[in-house]
Order: sequence, then structure tokens, then C-alpha cells
Amino acid sequence: MIDDSTAPTGDSAASGRDRAVPEGDPAVLAGDWAVLVGDSPASLATGAELIARWSEPHRRYHTLDHLAAVLAGIAQLAATADDLTAVRLAAWFHDAVYDGRPGLDEERSAQLAQSRLPRCGVPAARVAEVIRLVRLTAAHDTLADGDRDGAVLCDADLAVLGLPGYDDYAGRIRQEYAHVPDDLFRAGRAEVLRRLLAVPRLYRTERARELWEERARSNMTRELASLTPGHDVS
Repeated sequence: MIDDSTAPTGDSAASGRDRAVPEGDPAVLAGDWAVLVGDSPASLATGAELIARWSEPHRRYHTLDHLAAVLAGIAQLAATADDLTAVRLAAWFHDAVYDGRPGLDEERSAQLAQSRLPRCGVPAARVAEVIRLVRLTAAHDTLADGDRDGAVLCDADLAVLGLPGYDDYAGRIRQEYAHVPDDLFRAGRAEVLRRLLAVPRLYRTERARELWEERARSNMTRELASLTPGHDVS
């Protein structure tokens, strides 16, 4: 298992304030996975399967780049987590199944974690925590107060909203919903943005708010204005 004390803190984490979404290099991620769960044949096979899933050709945003970005976000928020290893494992599995079916994708991803992690030697209690966290990403607004692991995972998952390259992110989301007519997509996307902007605190951890809250609100407000020309988005 990974030594949780190796996560970057202080000035190293602060440098992520202006970092764009990292590239998800398969070889680097495979190495990270082996450090996280070990190099047994079952662990390496599971890592290879996960990388293959995240590399599926139909994905445009939920790719290895997104996985790498979430893992990077978790590293920046590591001091807040109670079980950092469980949070990292949940990041690997949270979009491992992605067919563009919200809710069902997360449930199937949780089931995949339930199937694969025990054979990798992950203790049952940690497997249960990973499953819980993966299911939590289906609806971030169900996060309970005091859920430190959930807060770290959800904040890292939403870090892209406050990073450079937001327009590229938004464009990739549109590509993943290319089957949806433009007027319906614009209405649905605008509703999502309004809901996110309406909450008093987008991020649950203090560190994430310091890093990403202001830029995320600016980015989303700008996108919302582009989706609803002539409408007040304040």
C-alpha cells in the first residue's frame, strides 16, 4: 500500500493553483497503481483493466486525463482525508464504467470495485469505503457534513471547474453528449451550472476553496452566459 505521508503539502500543493489538467500517461498511472495496491498478478491485471476502461474510444472527457487530474487534486487535499488510500482507490474506480448513464454508471463502477479489490488484497473495510465513495460521486450534493473522505474525492472531482483549460473541459463534455440535440443540451447544461452556482460553497474542504472556488464560479458564470444569451446569470 502507498505511504500516505508522501502526499504533497505546503508549497508543493500550492503550486497547483495555476496548474492545467495533467495528462494521463498510461505508464505513469500503471506505476502509481502498482504502488497503491501492490504488484501481485491480480493487482497488475486489475490496473491494466482500469487503464483500458479509462482509455475507451467513446470517452472525450472521462479519460485518463480526468483520472490523472482527480488523483492530482486528491494529492493537494490529502491532509484532510481520513483514509487517503481509500480515496485514491475510489478515484480509480469512480468513472471506470462510463456509458453516459448518470447513476447507473456510478453503480456499475462501485460493483466493479467490489469485484476487483478483494482479489488485490485490499481489506474488506477499505473495500466497503471505496464502494461508498464511488457511489457518492453520482450526486455530490448528498455528501454529509463531516465526511472528510467524501469531501476530498468530490472536491478533486470538481477541481476542473477552477483550473485553466475550462473551455476545453466544457467542449469535451458537449462531445460526450453529441447525441443530445443542441437546444436540449444547452438547457440541461445551464440547469446544472445554475444548481452548482446556487450553493454557498462549491467545495467542501477549505483548501479546495482556496485553490479553486473563485475561478470555478467565474468559469461557470461565463459558460452559463454563453448558453443563455440575453439572460441574467447573476
